[in-house]
Amino acid sequence: MSILLIIIHIVVSIALIMIVLLQTGKGADMGAAFGGGSSQTLFGSTGASTFLSKATTAAAIIFMVTSLGLAYLSSHRTGSSVVTGSPAPIESQAVPGKATPAPVESQAAPGTATPPAAGSGDTQPAKQAE
Repeated sequence: MSILLIIIHIVVSIALIMIVLLQTGKGADMGAAFGGGSSQTLFGSTGASTFLSKATTAAAIIFMVTSLGLAYLSSHRTGSSVVTGSPAPIESQAVPGKATPAPVESQAAPGTATPPAAGSGDTQPAKQAE
């Protein structure tokens, strides 16, 4: 259903563009530039509505109806979801490029050395107090 509506929407939008580009503007007459002729006619300076103006109205109505239909179909779609599962807890997610903090350890007794934390950049072994 939605594929058919999308195809109709695209065809009508292209037709609407072509119909609008084929029409001439209201100010195309030389007399219309100075305001002549429009006060004496029943339908204005353009006369009765032409085939292109009726086609523009019909195409615009169809375009609006298909737009509303596509919006309704996309908002009431069931069975498809962006999120397929529950997200992982924040604590277990590792961020690339950031070092994970070392666990907090109790303070060492005086005179004993503690090894450096992993990833601290210290390559020399720890020296023991003498």
